[in-house]
Amino acid sequence: MHRLAGHTNQPPTDAARLALRAYKRARAEAGTRGQREAPPVSIDALRAMVSACDLRTRIGVRDRLLLVLGLALMGRRSELVALTCEDIREVHDGLEVTIRTSKTDKDSHGETIAIPRGSHPLTDPVAAWADWIAVLTDAEAASGRLLRRIDRHGNLGSRLGADAVNVIIRALAIRAGVPSAETFTAHSLRAGGATVAYAAGVPVSVIAKHGRWAPTSPVVLRYIRAVDRWRDNAMRNVGL
Repeated sequence: MHRLAGHTNQPPTDAARLALRAYKRARAEAGTRGQREAPPVSIDALRAMVSACDLRTRIGVRDRLLLVLGLALMGRRSELVALTCEDIREVHDGLEVTIRTSKTDKDSHGETIAIPRGSHPLTDPVAAWADWIAVLTDAEAASGRLLRRIDRHGNLGSRLGADAVNVIIRALAIRAGVPSAETFTAHSLRAGGATVAYAAGVPVSVIAKHGRWAPTSPVVLRYIRAVDRWRDNAMRNVGL
């Protein structure tokens, strides 16, 4: 607010930054971690979590789409719950998903993300989407919000809440027996998409654009470093 009012560099912040640096050092020495990060979902973990979905039920079909689309889209939970049936269409090569607004799209210009067809029947984004659309069509609800709340009797609600996404993903991770399952959140899918893409050789710039990160986002670089510290490890193949 000072900067917007024309008071650039006022008040001075050097003393405050030095104090914060001392606090961070003290926390590190005490063994207290700084920012907590949700673990990324690997492809193996994704398949295990999808396998934990009961695809004979509406909830299972919905949850499968949530998992697969969340990772393939590198979607924020706010973006996932905001999707409508009209935002996704099938094309020859896969799915085109329209994100109408996002954290880095302040003016809501919107962006269309291409998601290729998958090679595994359980985690193919097109199959997961088609199966859920069939459920919505059968319930005469194939318009409006894509992801819906479902009660224990299988009745569809108007929309799925953002907080419910974390609950669903964590519950499926626990059910699938995934390591550190209790720490999984919706962000695990977003982080997982970036991590598996980089491990597969996708350039950082392409990952950032696909996931709607700023080109110089430090978040993307954290995911990359997590892959590189194992792939380009100084102790690999030294004969230990």
